[in-house]
Amino acid sequence: MTVIIAGAGIGGLTLALMLHQRGIASAVYEAAPEVKPLGVGINALPHAIRELEGLGLLPQLDEIAIRTRSLTYMTHKGQMIWSEPRGQYAGHDVPQFSIHRGYLQSLLWNTAMERLPPGTLSPGHRVVDFAQDADGVDVRIGTEADTQHIRGACLVGADGIHSTLRAIMHPDAPGIRWTGIQMWRGAREWEKFDGGDAMVIAGNERTKIVLYPIAPGSTPSTVLMNWVVYSRVAVPDSLLPERESWSRRGRYEDIAPLIADFALDFIDIHALIRETSDIFLYPMCDRDPLPWWSRGRVTLLGDAAHPMYPVGSNGASQAIVDGRCLTDQLASQDVAQAFTLYEHERLPVTAGVVMSNRKGGPERMVDLVAQRAPDGFDRLEDVVSVEELQDISGSYSKLAGFHVGAPS
Repeated sequence: MTVIIAGAGIGGLTLALMLHQRGIASAVYEAAPEVKPLGVGINALPHAIRELEGLGLLPQLDEIAIRTRSLTYMTHKGQMIWSEPRGQYAGHDVPQFSIHRGYLQSLLWNTAMERLPPGTLSPGHRVVDFAQDADGVDVRIGTEADTQHIRGACLVGADGIHSTLRAIMHPDAPGIRWTGIQMWRGAREWEKFDGGDAMVIAGNERTKIVLYPIAPGSTPSTVLMNWVVYSRVAVPDSLLPERESWSRRGRYEDIAPLIADFALDFIDIHALIRETSDIFLYPMCDRDPLPWWSRGRVTLLGDAAHPMYPVGSNGASQAIVDGRCLTDQLASQDVAQAFTLYEHERLPVTAGVVMSNRKGGPERMVDLVAQRAPDGFDRLEDVVSVEELQDISGSYSKLAGFHVGAPS
């Protein structure tokens, strides 16, 4: 059995490595002519890292990423709202990693090149169409030069938020949904704060900044500091300003007014952003959850199945967990049954995360405090109870599947 995978992102490559571990062949077709370390920082949560540990990648992750120790939510003036340990510091058996998205994809690509048979990975090849019968799937692959046809046992669309396969399978589904929130992102070597392994989210109802280190720096006192500023600049469901891209550039001059009244005493955020050479601009987008992912021998995975707003650190993590679930099913069932059981397990969970993220995910606690005390507070307990904050944090981790004690 050969599983054809459209897309060599984090989800597609993880799936290919997991299938290989179980003795199942795959063929991965990636539209980009080469895999480059694009993007900026992401967080990979313990339920995803546990799967990467199963692939033997923990030592390599330690070389290129940071084990996240804590996550703290603050007001835009730096008053603490909530702080919690993360990963192994919270009692998980594996870490949470903060990592450059491109570094993680490159690690998976290089590992796949080493472990998988020659010819498994095909960059510069885009899956453009398919036809299936009772015995397999015929897939049409486009390159710059021509079009070719290949045949496999099944097809998995892991081709991202702009998925060709999703569009073929759901031609009448709504398009990309924009919240009206714009994101500016970047990374720069910077002085550590709070030990160099802490994550901070600070802000008010309109604008937030996310700060966390994603790699060691060139000196013991520095790290590669990832930052994200996101702010509502239009009403929800406005016309998308531009196609989401990993390479569209932003400017400090557009960010500065949004964070003018921010005051975080542990870091000069204006200097950090102003001195970042490459600032990237993204609209915060997702798509409505689908009623189904699988038909016969074709299914979807990762952002092709469930693109979500980048709050709560769940996009890449859910794609990795998708890969484990689908691999387990393919190793023990016929294809159609495996895809049905995979969808039955993963679709409701990811749809729940998509909808929660639209409401702010765990970052809702910043909005809650900003609504009740926009100018700050003398005593946090006069604004919000510990129980309210615990409920926001705990209910989200349970929904997404990374709470301490979740089945491994």
